Amino acid sequence: MKIKVLIADDNSFIREGMKIILSSFDEFEVAATVQDGAEAVEFCRNHEVDVALLDIRMPNMSGVEATRLIVQETAVKPLILTTFDDDAFIIEAIQAGARGYLLKNNDPEQIRDAIKSVHHNHHVLQGDIVDKIKTSLPSAIRSEEPHSPKQPPETTNCGIIDQSLFSERELEVMAQIAKGLSNKGISKKLFLSEGTVANHITSILNKTGLEHRTQIAIYYLTGEVRMSDE
Repeated sequence: MKIKVLIADDNSFIREGMKIILSSFDEFEVAATVQDGAEAVEFCRNHEVDVALLDIRMPNMSGVEATRLIVQETAVKPLILTTFDDDAFIIEAIQAGARGYLLKNNDPEQIRDAIKSVHHNHHVLQGDIVDKIKTSLPSAIRSEEPHSPKQPPETTNCGIIDQSLFSERELEVMAQIAKGLSNKGISKKLFLSEGTVANHITSILNKTGLEHRTQIAIYYLTGEVRMSDE
């Protein structure tokens, strides 16, 4: 079954170009193209969509606000695809529930892989984006995500990693998450079962008060931990 993708961008050239690119891959079906965030939200409310590609700056409603509403009201997975790499945009999009943040200058194959990863419940942050927000994200990680009903523990402090909190294996798992590996990839890399990897991730989340692997990756990259193979 093909992955149904919505494309939201106020530039008609970008919309149609992206539609042509995605349609060239057998994995995708472009459900629709829309020109602003409000249209994206409305379409996702009323049609079957798997992944919504959203630009950040759009008239009527931004990609960030569209992301927030799409996450709150639908099962669609938002992926930001934009030319803007401003720290504030990136942080706001992640807090709103975006499954990934990608720049438009990536190769079509990289965009394809990102969409597939998001569709399969993984999170995507390219290296340039992670580097961009290393100094500005710690406080955002501590903030509650708007779409999540879970309250983080009051004592959570994710700005600097205390290595003593984690086992050696947990630190290794965090390092691989930060590199973008899935649980399956981590299990192969570290010679562990996928169940053991999942258990380590659960332990990391419990110890930090974080809520998903994207936050683990950013927490790891913005802290003091540096593994020997980094």
